[in-house]
Amino acid sequence: MKKFINANIYGNPGSNEFLVENGLFKEVGNNLGIADEVIDLQGRLVLPPYVDPHLHLDYIFSGLGEGNANVSGTLFEGIQRWSDNKKSLTEEMVRERAIKGIQKELSKGVQFIRTHVDITDPNLTGMKALIKLREELKDIVTLQIVAFPQEGFFRYKGAEQLMEDALEMGADVVGGIPHFEISYEQGVESLRRIVNMAIKYNVMIDIHCDENDDPNSRFLEVLNALVMEKDYGEYTTASHTCSFGSVDNSYANKMLGLFKESKINFISCPTENAHLQGRGDSYPKRRGLTRVKELLANGNNVAFAQDSIADYWYPLGNGNMMNILDNGIHLAHYTHVDEINKALDLITYHGANLMRVNDEYGIEVGKPANFIVLDAQDPYEAIRERAEVLLSMRNGKYLFKREPRKNEIEIDFLKQ
Repeated sequence: MKKFINANIYGNPGSNEFLVENGLFKEVGNNLGIADEVIDLQGRLVLPPYVDPHLHLDYIFSGLGEGNANVSGTLFEGIQRWSDNKKSLTEEMVRERAIKGIQKELSKGVQFIRTHVDITDPNLTGMKALIKLREELKDIVTLQIVAFPQEGFFRYKGAEQLMEDALEMGADVVGGIPHFEISYEQGVESLRRIVNMAIKYNVMIDIHCDENDDPNSRFLEVLNALVMEKDYGEYTTASHTCSFGSVDNSYANKMLGLFKESKINFISCPTENAHLQGRGDSYPKRRGLTRVKELLANGNNVAFAQDSIADYWYPLGNGNMMNILDNGIHLAHYTHVDEINKALDLITYHGANLMRVNDEYGIEVGKPANFIVLDAQDPYEAIRERAEVLLSMRNGKYLFKREPRKNEIEIDFLKQ
């Protein structure tokens, strides 16, 4: 049994110790009993693992190498480049890319990942590889798989059947991309069929929704209406929703009332959409974020995500959720001190909520001992300093443990 002392437990300021036994949190409190091993955290911040609820593991590092750059930097060129190059994809290639991406994220404190996997492929190559990996790596990372029609539900011939095949294989979530269909009517019909498919297979929904700067792109309204009708909002996530940041306030306020009623979830990908959006603007130049602050104030669950790592859509990224958070709170003006102090929710609890993994998430007695320790004393310091993860534990076992960084030669500006 391990006893962790002098801990600042995020969301539980009244406790500073916890016991871990047989892979579970046995006790959380103060002045706890004896243990085989005592680990002094020296007042550092302890929180549940980071959650990345929107990633494309089958695309990772596909944008590297000569001739692979997305020249225009747009979403649509990225889709075309992927379409041209995925024809030579193999399961082994997907596996290798995904493992590299998972390693990157694990090393930064992530233990829960929702990955969109392209099913507009007659061989379902990515889906086969990721479903195998989900089982193989379940002891070190929770992978949730979205059956995602990257080239369109109707626009890609046979996508509907391929999505059903992927769900039969064991995909956890059904996805969509209505703004990529060739007409508004087809986008609406794709959402209707996707919602019905989710209910049929009893899976969650996560839609790439209105990932553009067009205020008239309003598939979010359609999605919200469909899941309200089916009372399925809590099982539904609208990802990106960039255009909702461009609509007028009158329309936005109407929709906020409906979002509150439906309880739909939202994911914003701050770095990715700041990179992709506004490409057609001169100045002022939009930065692609949805209305993060307003949605949070509205009571809707909002999470931040990485989205891509060095692929056809985004040339950067390394799975560091603290970097995502830092960019996101700046772009969203979520920087009042009270907001900063609870901003870690955007890369922890909120992602876990929409993934619906709460039974294995949180520092609570009886739950799996999944947690991370940051090199900071409190949330404000952690975010201001972009604190490094010093320890990551999964089911009571170390995934990694590292010493705080120290200078070999210390700065001494007072020395003459």
